[in-house]
Order: sequence, then C-alpha cells, then structure tokens
Amino acid sequence: MKNTEQLNLMHSGKGFIAALDQSGGSTPKALSQYGILENSYTNEEDMYTLVHEMRTRIIKSPAFDNQYILGAILFENTMDRKIDGQWTADYLWEKKHIIPFLKVDKGLADLANGVQLMKPIANLDELLNRAVERNVFGTKMRSVIKEANRDGIREVVEQQFKVGLQIFAKGFVPIIEPEVDIYSADKEKSEQILKEEIQKQLNLLDQDVKVMLKLSIPTVNNFYSDLMSDPHVVRVVALSGGYSREEANHKLSENHGLIASFSRALSEGLSAAQSDAEFNNQLSDSIKGIYDASIV
Repeated sequence: MKNTEQLNLMHSGKGFIAALDQSGGSTPKALSQYGILENSYTNEEDMYTLVHEMRTRIIKSPAFDNQYILGAILFENTMDRKIDGQWTADYLWEKKHIIPFLKVDKGLADLANGVQLMKPIANLDELLNRAVERNVFGTKMRSVIKEANRDGIREVVEQQFKVGLQIFAKGFVPIIEPEVDIYSADKEKSEQILKEEIQKQLNLLDQDVKVMLKLSIPTVNNFYSDLMSDPHVVRVVALSGGYSREEANHKLSENHGLIASFSRALSEGLSAAQSDAEFNNQLSDSIKGIYDASIV
C-alpha cells in the first residue's frame, strides 16, 4: 500500500528530487569528479563502499534538508547499505523526511531506430520485493532518445509504461524516464512525438494508476504543462542531461511547475578533500539554486 503522506508530498510539495543513483558504469566517473581516482580502489566492492561514503556525506549534511528536497533516488547498492545503522531509505524518510526512490533499470540496449531501449531487467520482481521491505516509495528507469524516429520513440514509451505497470502493481510509483538527448539535432521534433506517445499511454491507464515522468528540459518552454495536469501524473521532473548546473537551473526556471531531478548538476563542485564546512556550504549553494529554479 502506497504511503499517502508521501504521495501527497510528492504531488504538491515544494522542492526537488536529488538523484544519487549513478550505477556500475557511471560510478568511477562520479567518484573521480568527487576527487577519488580509480587507483584509490582495487575492486567493485571497495568502489561501492567509497561511493556510499560520498552519498552518506551528502545525505547526512545539514544542507540536505526537506525544506528544499522532496525525494532522493538511490542505486540498488545504496538501498542495501545503511546509514548510522538504518537502511538508507529508512534513514532518508525517518531522519530527513525525504522520500526514497530506487533506480531499477540495468542500463541501455544498443542504439536502434534512433533510440536506446532499456536492457531487460532481470530479477525485477525480486528487486521490487526487496524494495518493499526497505520502505521505498517509487522507482526510476531510463531510456534515451537520440533521433526523432516515431517507431523508436513509440517503442521506448511502450516499454517504459509496460514495466511501469509491473512496478505499480507492486505498490510503487514508477518514474518513467524517456530522456531526449540534449545534443540531438532534432530535439524539439523528438519532444513532440514523445509527448504524443506519452499521452496515448496515459489514456490507456486504469483510473487508479499513478506515475511520474522524468524528462529532458524541453526546447519549447512549458511544453509539458498539459502532462502535469493529467490525473495519472503525480509529478513531472526534469533531468539535467549534461547541462552545467547554472544552465540547467536557468532552463528549468523558464518552465513553470517543472521540478529538478538532478544528479551530476547536484554534486558539481563537491570534493572528498573539502572540510565539512566547505562541503556543506558548497552543497547548500547547489541545493538552494536548484530549489529556486524548481519552485517557479
């Protein structure tokens, strides 16, 4: 059974979602941007321990506050670790009053029809059962659209909603994330097709089904406003997609009602070498900037 308090907060609360879900492939990059180089660890377990320490430092920071942050997206390995003796999702909700989400996809398939579908998600049921035990509220899964190919985009959206319904049936609110590559030559056209396909899928849903949408910041401002008012949609959130934080915030602030779900743009400027005061000040500046852009 979904947590009604969390559902209401996610639907109408002020703030944004912190994406702390870099996974296997992107973890070394996330660590190196934080100042921990690949020669600092010898195996995957060490790497994940170091990245959990980084995420723990972010989550425990006084800057990481529910006045600004509604939710946080975790990687599976983070969900299965603890902060101060509590499972990470429980720590987020009970200590911080921040809603926990889980990234469930296993990465992207090769490019075909101008898009990258999700790879099949092996053992999804088992992962969702564990997420139920860990008190996770919702999930996130990413596909990528590179070209305005109608067949490819339709495939992406159909796959997202099909898996999303499986996730919803387990009691979660799925974040459907069909990212349009910000460097795509026909980004605006892709967004037009994407919106049509999303609307088709929303129209097919049973009355009680709730989803969230995580989309690239649109080329045309306020292009996704009508999706925000769909009764099935809890919230529409934006990814930073490779923009610098400053540029992502600027573009986000021109889209009313769209809130951030930033990953790299959130942790930009943070370093393992910083003192706690420096770290907390940098994180606080980042969070306030992203929050300000999210509440317009």
